[in-house]
Amino acid sequence: MNESGHQQAEVPLSNRVLLRKLAVIALLMFGFGFAMIPIYRAICEVTGIGLVTPRDKEAEAFARNTQVDTTRSIVVEFDSNSHGQWQFRPERRSVTVHPGELVTVEYELVNMQDRTMSGQAIPSYAPQQSAAYFRKVECFCFQQQTFGAKETRRFPVVFVVDPELPSNVGTITLSYTFFEVGGMQAADGGKPRDG
Repeated sequence: MNESGHQQAEVPLSNRVLLRKLAVIALLMFGFGFAMIPIYRAICEVTGIGLVTPRDKEAEAFARNTQVDTTRSIVVEFDSNSHGQWQFRPERRSVTVHPGELVTVEYELVNMQDRTMSGQAIPSYAPQQSAAYFRKVECFCFQQQTFGAKETRRFPVVFVVDPELPSNVGTITLSYTFFEVGGMQAADGGKPRDG
């Protein structure tokens, strides 16, 4: 009986030792999990992997643009010109914006012809130096547009004026010229036109 009593005493002792070891392991796991975020950030910073740190100047510029400079106001004027049978105009002639503010305006374009036409808008800026600080996020000028006969469409232009715009610039004029692009088929289903 001595032997069995000794074995029974060892079981609770070994259980307590195991319980302590498991508690220490659980605390270490919790500590490691808590430390994972700073460890991950450090690894990403050193290797340049991941999305934690900006990896190029464009990302840094985008981050700067998200900060609105409410101490300055810039007037952005909108102009439109067209070559061909189009009606082309901005919804507004001007807006007052703060550098870094995301702004949306619309242009309306009408194909006045009785045939399908394709065209492209070409932007220009005044003063010319402002082009480097005028960031378009979305613009119909990025690609050719095809219109059915007599079709009317509205196009958004989403932009941000970079806060780094020189302080002597208080007005920016954005002018679009819309040109017909050759090669579209006539409305009667004929062959593509020459240039």
